[in-house]
Amino acid sequence: MTTPVQATSEVVNDGEILLAQPRGFCAGVDRAITIVEQALTKFGAPIYVRHEIVHNAYVVNDLRARGAIFVDDLHEVPAGNTLIFSAHGVSPAVRQEAEERGLKIFDATCPLVTKVHVEVIKMRKEGMTIIMIGHRGHPEVEGTLGQAPEGIQLVENIHDVQTLTIPANSPVAYVTQTTLSVDETKEIVDALKAKYPHIQQPKKQDICYATQNRQDAVKFMAPQVDLVIVVGSPNSSNSNRLRELSEKLGVVSYMVDHPSQLKPEWFVGKKRIGLTAGASAPESLAQSIIDRIKELGPKSVRPLEGIVEKTAFPLPKGL
Repeated sequence: MTTPVQATSEVVNDGEILLAQPRGFCAGVDRAITIVEQALTKFGAPIYVRHEIVHNAYVVNDLRARGAIFVDDLHEVPAGNTLIFSAHGVSPAVRQEAEERGLKIFDATCPLVTKVHVEVIKMRKEGMTIIMIGHRGHPEVEGTLGQAPEGIQLVENIHDVQTLTIPANSPVAYVTQTTLSVDETKEIVDALKAKYPHIQQPKKQDICYATQNRQDAVKFMAPQVDLVIVVGSPNSSNSNRLRELSEKLGVVSYMVDHPSQLKPEWFVGKKRIGLTAGASAPESLAQSIIDRIKELGPKSVRPLEGIVEKTAFPLPKGL
């Protein structure tokens, strides 16, 4: 009696790896990292950075090895040193504290986050109560809430919207964290509009172009593959949203930020592997993960069609 061959126990080597387009660094992340690199070159180590410059372990470890010191508390920065605010932005209180301590400041806040800060300040001056859609504890959210600490409330889900106690006739407006899922945000926005029909929305969509483009690329890629690998660190909001999105589209998905995290059993019986990368993940890291996938499964690589991003943000004066 012969034992039947179980096809699911074999790694597929004749398939292909499909690459989402766009993937990886956005203009805001590229600018933030360049600011730290330029500061190290111009002023020498150490250069202090409040919070991780972007949420990617590979990037942070590389900059740390070159002389960047990442801190959570400004008291960790000796007076007179150079300090860089991360891409996520800071509150006016943090900015004031840094200035009072005589630190040389370079602001790496993503311009799209700064846009949300400006909106919040303007709305408060117009007497509105502001509702922010975002994840509690995220640095970007903390920085935005700090723009109007007495007049802004955070909601993370539809339940939070239902428990809001702002009077129905009060002037209200909303803003969103830039790295959220478009679909997730739409549900919350719809709930806000149902509860406050007169609510004012941002003049332009707060979810950044790069977040939108990467999610659209996953929507295009996911139906074509058996497995999705997202290159990104666990604390990266936009990377997590990419993984969640591909899973909602019915595709098994994993997020990794080092080739060693890939497990051989993931690729058993999988003919087409899709790969994308969060906006804070460098292409060099993505390529090293692609090389490891080739050892575990499909050997050929095919970039998919998609938007080619040409956005670029200028560096701050002094760099």
